[in-house]
Amino acid sequence: MKYSKKIAILLFVAGCFSSAKAQNFKSTDPIAVNQKIKKGVLPNGMTYYIYPTEVNKNTASYYIIQNVGSILENDQQKGLAHFLEHMAFNGTKHFEGKGILNTLQKQGAVFGKNINAYTSTDETVYNLDNIPSKDGGVVDTCLLVLHDWSNFLSLTNEEIDAERGVITEEWRTRQNAGARIYNQLAPYYYNNSLYAERMPIGDMDIVKNFKYQVLKDFYKDWYRPDLQAIAIVGDINADEIEAKIKKLFADIPTPQNPKKRFEIAIPERLEPTFKLALDKEISTSNISFMIRHETEKSTNTYAELEKTTQQRLSFSILNNRLAEMAQKQECPFKGAKIGYQNYSRLNDIWIMSISPKPEKQAEAFALVMKEWVRAYKFGFSKGEIERAVTETISGYENYLDKQNEISHKQVIGMVKDDYLKHDVIADPVAEFKMVKSILKNIDTKILQEQISKLYTQKNRVVTVTGVEGEENLTQEKAFDIIQKAENDSSLQAYVDTFEGKTLLGNLKINPGKIVSEKKETAIDATTFVLSNGVKVHYKFADKNKKQVNLEAESQGGISLYKFEDMPSAYRSTSLAMMSGIGELSNVDLEKVLKGKIANSYVTISSLKEEVSGSANVKDIETMMELVHLRFVQPRFDLQMYDLLKQRLQNSLKNRENDINAKMQDSMSNIVYGKNNPKIRPLDQKYIDDLSFEKMKSIYLDRFADVSNFQFYIVGDVTPEVLKPLLEKYIASIKGIKRKEKFKIDVPEWTSKKIDRDVFIKMETPKSSVNIAFMKDYAYSQKNRILNSFLGDILTLRYTESLREKEGGTYGAQVKGSLVKDPIAKGGIQITFDCDADKVEHLLPIVYQEIDKIKKGEIASEDIEKTRKNYLKSREDSKNFNSYSMSLLSNYFEEGYNINDPKNFEDIVKNISAKDIQDFANALLANADSMEIVFKPLK
Repeated sequence: MKYSKKIAILLFVAGCFSSAKAQNFKSTDPIAVNQKIKKGVLPNGMTYYIYPTEVNKNTASYYIIQNVGSILENDQQKGLAHFLEHMAFNGTKHFEGKGILNTLQKQGAVFGKNINAYTSTDETVYNLDNIPSKDGGVVDTCLLVLHDWSNFLSLTNEEIDAERGVITEEWRTRQNAGARIYNQLAPYYYNNSLYAERMPIGDMDIVKNFKYQVLKDFYKDWYRPDLQAIAIVGDINADEIEAKIKKLFADIPTPQNPKKRFEIAIPERLEPTFKLALDKEISTSNISFMIRHETEKSTNTYAELEKTTQQRLSFSILNNRLAEMAQKQECPFKGAKIGYQNYSRLNDIWIMSISPKPEKQAEAFALVMKEWVRAYKFGFSKGEIERAVTETISGYENYLDKQNEISHKQVIGMVKDDYLKHDVIADPVAEFKMVKSILKNIDTKILQEQISKLYTQKNRVVTVTGVEGEENLTQEKAFDIIQKAENDSSLQAYVDTFEGKTLLGNLKINPGKIVSEKKETAIDATTFVLSNGVKVHYKFADKNKKQVNLEAESQGGISLYKFEDMPSAYRSTSLAMMSGIGELSNVDLEKVLKGKIANSYVTISSLKEEVSGSANVKDIETMMELVHLRFVQPRFDLQMYDLLKQRLQNSLKNRENDINAKMQDSMSNIVYGKNNPKIRPLDQKYIDDLSFEKMKSIYLDRFADVSNFQFYIVGDVTPEVLKPLLEKYIASIKGIKRKEKFKIDVPEWTSKKIDRDVFIKMETPKSSVNIAFMKDYAYSQKNRILNSFLGDILTLRYTESLREKEGGTYGAQVKGSLVKDPIAKGGIQITFDCDADKVEHLLPIVYQEIDKIKKGEIASEDIEKTRKNYLKSREDSKNFNSYSMSLLSNYFEEGYNINDPKNFEDIVKNISAKDIQDFANALLANADSMEIVFKPLK
């Protein structure tokens, strides 16, 4: 994919509308290739990519991209491309059994996070992410893993049989209402082509019963070097890696008379098609109108860049209009988008996607169709185009500033598009020059012409995800809406009513002063005390170039209010954010901020109120203005209040159809009691208790005293730039200098021991297990780390026992946590889905693994894997400014220095099996316990 597509922004410059001369290009001029990436092809046909970057120091990521997916399966192999992906982790030539996982986990990698893979219809991709790269032996090991994944899977009969249950449980976990709806719609999306029959998860009858040779045949046919690319991205020496690749991968044989890697084109259809899909567990509707197109072969030229740039500009403006409409209560849709995107190897789609409000499907579809027709008939206003230009100038410049911070995954995304779709990885600076030329003559007629080409008559598909009991859109009505919109002679051009406004408007600011500065040498930070009593803790950090982050918090939060006021308290900041700020509505605010990379948010949680912000350094003053206004000129719009209530009411409608919502409500009622005043579930009484005046007064109360806030600012900004901004925008805010702390009133469980089976009607029968232990427990750094160790070691144990040995679940999630406020509590929580017929067999295993730890039966290998992961994760985190923010907040809030090894590294390095055993026994002795198992109602 082109660089411009990959960063998903339009490439504009301020000079495009000025007299500045832009370079002229021919339509056939090629897009320059990014020379930082090293690309080659081995004699056996394997492609390789190498991209050196220090965005994550001392780590590298390793990928193998297989140009193989479920589309290549025959009727007896449905699901085997995905099955083969699983088998890559179950034995290879050089890594027997779980050897890949065991080897890399010793380097701090985590299965599912750093070690993973995915299968789609057209490709299968394996990854080893953020593995230490300065140990040559580890680098060689990772390359050897890619080598084995290419052509040396063991595929033993025993491991194949063991994996059948795991994949069946993966299917069961993923087989929700959305998946069932997709299965209904796929024949229409793909016009009954092979894509509709080749979902990667496959056919479970085949997965459970296929003969071993069938899988091996698929592997032999398709896993071969001419259909494979490897990519290594990270803190590496590109020349050394290239030499290793050429030597190691040379033994992979060139295929003789290989099967042709075919591609499927979705057949054309002259007549439009329509499908209404229903499912008992669907609670919200959706409308999709798509028009399929044949994908044009990528030319990687100026002409192609010109077309995609113009398309993106048009859809960006159109979607801004739709987003603005959705902020009105009378609007019949919650959200809507229109765009053009790749769909399959040989097809792209123009697509309109709409989320209607309940009982508003026809109205929503009609309104969005009207806006689409208005756009391609009348185009866009000068102001709309200028704002889009201004926004994308900033985004592009920001990207260029941070080229060295492109993540490994972003690079891999570009590599995949280069290998699979033949879209070059462009040189961003060179491409930018092309875009300047493209924009010399841009106008609304060009944009209209570009998008109108996509609105063709053939290959049209309208699909509706309906809700039982609602008036769902019918084929007759949908086609009538389209026809009327296309022929609406009353349509007029869009009128841009926005007039030039500024963020501060007529607000007058009287700056304060910095009254003192104190150097915090232990963490190389500075504390500024302002004339209004505010303390600002600042640390320079440029791991993320030209980025600044602000956080401010004060204790109190929702805990200070009556239970009946909790809904208004929780939603007060939502109302303020929806309403805009100062003299600007939210719609106007978004337009004023076009081209600025700056934001600010406010939240009120149970125990505190917070203000946050982030910005590119050039827009730091805008961020400070926003923060200032959050305190001195918040905005509360009655129409936004009505819209907020309407949205909550809409989410409540048909909630009984949502199986996850039913489970959450059932758990809350069992654990805390049905009418516990301290727990406010989203129900009709919650909505009825909302009050505009209370929301406004609670917000004003929580943010009335800026002096009670601690500010933290981290980023690539010098004190000389920051200090005048602090005096103007923070020191100028008046405070009432009160002292507050949150109230402690924690809801209790209904019982010390909760053991319940809950039977619930579900379309795909399964059991969902929820187990938890909770106890008041002393908070300390060591206890917090021990609690995490306990949870992560249990995850390793359940992966081996529940998943691999029993084939009973796709995966058990275990979370160990220790919190300090409002009461120091520790605990572990265990959740997993499984076959309802196996749940009673699996439950004892959960407790057996816990008992083993309490008895001291803890594998040293599990401790070392966890230890290595924690140390590696800590080192990785230091590559980003967010680490410096954590350093500040922990130092001033918690009273310890995370840079001091005694507060983390020394603890982690010295944790023993006895420590974990003692902690588990102490935490779990007399702990409150919960076991709630959801089972299908037969």
